[in-house]
Amino acid sequence: MPTGLSDERAADLLQKFGHNELPAAARKGLLARAAAQIANPLIYVLLCSAAISALLGHAVDTAIILAVVSINAAIGMVQEGRAEQALAAIRNLISARASVRRDGRRIIIPASEVVPGDVLLLEAGDRVAADGLLIRARNMSIDESILTGESVPVSKVSSSAHEDTFAGEESLVFSGTLVAAGQGTVLVKATGIGTRLGRITTLLERVEELETPLIRQMNVFARRVTGVILAVSSLALTYAWLIGGYPLTEAFMIVVSMAVAGIPEALPAVTTITMAVGVQRMAKRHAILRRLPAIETLGCVSTICSDKTGTLTKNEMTVSRLATAGVCFQVGGVGYEPRGGFTLDGLDVDPDADPTLLQLLRAAALCNDAALRETDHGWVVDGDPLEGALLVAAIKAGLSIDNLQRSTPRLDEIPFDTAHRYMASLHRCPDGAACLYVKGAPERILDMCSRQRTADGPAAIDRAYWRKAVEQLAATGFRVIAVASKPTLEKGRLAFADVDDLVVEGLIGLIDPPREEAIAAIAQCRSAGIAVKMITGDHVGTAAAIARELGLDVRQPAVAGELIDALDDDALRRLVAEANVFARATPEHKLRLVQALQARGDVVVMTGDGVNDAPALKRADVGVAMGRNGTEAAKEAAEMVLVDDNFASIVAAVREGRAVYDNLKKVIGWTMPTNGGEAMIIVLALAFGLTLPITPVQVLWINTVTAVGLGLVLAFEPAEPDIMQRGPRAGNEQLLSGFLIWRVLLVSALFAIGAFGVFEWALHWGYGLDAARTMVVNAIVIMEIAYLFSVRYLSSTSLTLRGALGTPAVLLGVGCVSALQVAFTYVPFMNELFDTRPVPLGPGLAILAVGVALFFILELEKRVQRQYGDFIERCLAMAEPPLRGWRRSIQRSAARLRRRLG
Repeated sequence: MPTGLSDERAADLLQKFGHNELPAAARKGLLARAAAQIANPLIYVLLCSAAISALLGHAVDTAIILAVVSINAAIGMVQEGRAEQALAAIRNLISARASVRRDGRRIIIPASEVVPGDVLLLEAGDRVAADGLLIRARNMSIDESILTGESVPVSKVSSSAHEDTFAGEESLVFSGTLVAAGQGTVLVKATGIGTRLGRITTLLERVEELETPLIRQMNVFARRVTGVILAVSSLALTYAWLIGGYPLTEAFMIVVSMAVAGIPEALPAVTTITMAVGVQRMAKRHAILRRLPAIETLGCVSTICSDKTGTLTKNEMTVSRLATAGVCFQVGGVGYEPRGGFTLDGLDVDPDADPTLLQLLRAAALCNDAALRETDHGWVVDGDPLEGALLVAAIKAGLSIDNLQRSTPRLDEIPFDTAHRYMASLHRCPDGAACLYVKGAPERILDMCSRQRTADGPAAIDRAYWRKAVEQLAATGFRVIAVASKPTLEKGRLAFADVDDLVVEGLIGLIDPPREEAIAAIAQCRSAGIAVKMITGDHVGTAAAIARELGLDVRQPAVAGELIDALDDDALRRLVAEANVFARATPEHKLRLVQALQARGDVVVMTGDGVNDAPALKRADVGVAMGRNGTEAAKEAAEMVLVDDNFASIVAAVREGRAVYDNLKKVIGWTMPTNGGEAMIIVLALAFGLTLPITPVQVLWINTVTAVGLGLVLAFEPAEPDIMQRGPRAGNEQLLSGFLIWRVLLVSALFAIGAFGVFEWALHWGYGLDAARTMVVNAIVIMEIAYLFSVRYLSSTSLTLRGALGTPAVLLGVGCVSALQVAFTYVPFMNELFDTRPVPLGPGLAILAVGVALFFILELEKRVQRQYGDFIERCLAMAEPPLRGWRRSIQRSAARLRRRLG
């Protein structure tokens, strides 16, 4: 076995060849990014309005319309920069790792630090970090579809050649490909841009698109709103000019202001920012979204299917029980620190005095691919945590792992695989003989054994004793593995046929305690109406014991994988609704369980870490891969990666997904009614021949100030207190619900009443037209601020201290808008620009009272909604069919008219 590079030589080569990375994609230039922000029908309407305003000589109006467009483009560019930062964070946090041999030791390093000359160790599920030559391979096949397009994995064999030119393709591995099966040792030949993948393309030259189904839906909605507003504006222009008696230029500016008031030009950008903020918050909670649409799905998750080890538990396996023939020892110590003793019935035991105990630990340490090392932060395991725990137990017994591996070198092995559920290794013993060591699932190992180890040598196996020992250990929450051995003939390769007629060395019971935060998270799921299913490969008894400690409902007994195999799809659908614990489950079982849950209408999260988990992760509504211990195949198949492999982070992500969806509803729920209210004021004035309460340029001012200063702050709202006390929302729930339509009509009407009320009151008390209009502008802004505080809580009252204090984003937005309104009202040059006048204290207090009144009316409406919501929903449902029929009639009439017009 090659010892690999020294650390000094690896550092020199890293300096020479550079990091094992592909060039980053070139970023778009500033002008290109700015142009992309105005490629929107909403913006086109505003630009046309600005052009016509300029031709008519309305410089101020033109400037303000262009300011609206510029601010919206700036928001979009900021969002794009935030999205790029989010993607960079994702790439950094889930960067690939590689297992290499340096100075004779197996270590795990970032894939970017692999250099030519490294000895790379590959296992099933790993992504190959660099191009190289296979110098050792065992049952190895690699998925090279990323290079060849062929979906069938390619079988690989080792080569004794030392140059690529002397090796065939079957002995070469390439960067970016996936190990589908087996194990291999690779001598690295090329890294970074020098790899075959680097010569073909770079993995990062495609900029990931953040547009989601929801964003597309919002863009379609915006286009439809634009069409409606243009149609209404055309009718209003015709009415104002031909019937209302307005001059054409004045009528046009009035209609432009109405269009600007009604068009939600910032809505797509603000919606995307809301989702980007959610991505950033999830990253802080150790949940990294690889595909942004998952943020929409997280809000309606109804079932979480979670692995046990490392997700619900600490993934710090500790050997606590050792059962040999007729004896069960207790092992002290916790975690990977090799400290602790051995006891039997409470009395200390010297391992050297019990050869069966030492032989059990020796076999477990040799049939092992892990490595244990001490760091500044404590002892860590490179490799499987279970195998690392076996090494720790051997060291506690006084065995030297290095000496053991040197004196008993490995000749060949059969890697662990879920198909046969054991690992076997062939060794040359110090006396020159060969010995086979096997470890794996107890039921599988015991079936292959005919004898058992005793103090007097091998004896006939007592199957009843071993079965009872397995059941007792598993029932108390231990993960149980069996270890066996047999003397054999030394030969070149180890075959499956050699693994039979074994001698049982003993059983090993390992414990992986539950995470305290997982217990709390499961309780939170219960209150949120989310079912939690634990799916594990452990023994049924072990799974049930851990499930009880976690607080899962175990009234329905744990289901073994054999039962899943025996059930048809209909029976499995019925079972999966009642059972919460599934043991001895294979990746195929995971896939069937996901399908069964989805067939019942559940929205499913599935966790996984292995290459064989990829189908279930892809099938799930949200696949979640483990960031620390997950394979690259699992990460690629998943929508989300857990940096800390912690179940509590999944629940935090679900909570954040619900909060993001709430904030989207708040953004839309604030934008549409406030825009509608501004537009309604102008429409009513035109329709009834009234003096306009606000001028076109003042409408532009309101939209410019409030769209950014108030609408955007809702993207930063924290989750509402009761967000995890609600049940999951329906997956097909529409953002533009009947409630939102009602709220648009109600708030628009209240805005119009407030604006006209303030206007008439000001004129009645002798204030001039300009002063009255100034009061109306301030009243509209105050009402929008009041509505902002009301809409912050969708399902609960805002009349609380928390609601009144707001958040830093809300206070900053309100503060900025208030400062701008003070300048708008009292600064002389602003008075000349917008035809405004200073407002005395008395009218100012009256304007504040209008905002307060609006707030309390909306809070009263919320209370009515909470008390009579079901009745209102039924009424809306009854009204929907007639409205749908009316809409179809209009569409048919429009189609007939188009045909007649040719």
